[in-house]
Amino acid sequence: MTIAQAQQSVDSWIKKYGVRYFSELTNMALLTEETGEVARIIARKYGDQSFKKSDEEANLADEMADVLFVLICLANQCDINLEKAFAENLEKKTARDATRHQQNPKL
Repeated sequence: MTIAQAQQSVDSWIKKYGVRYFSELTNMALLTEETGEVARIIARKYGDQSFKKSDEEANLADEMADVLFVLICLANQCDINLEKAFAENLEKKTARDATRHQQNPKL
């Protein structure tokens, strides 16, 4: 699935099952919440924290998909073509960082 197809799929899902998009502010709060859930799993799986009993069934892939879903909702609401924006962002990073990381002795 392309990013454009994902944006269309989310829009269709919202119109069929979600009634309407939540407000942009609500979706921003939801994006923060979902990002926190990803952070919680990573902190426990790869960091120093241990899983609580309630965290043992956590699914990192599913939580990342939740982040993507809400991000796509926001992009749709703000009339942002994520495919185009991502391509332009990658070009910007490539021009800016073409040799930067390769010359970083810390890496």
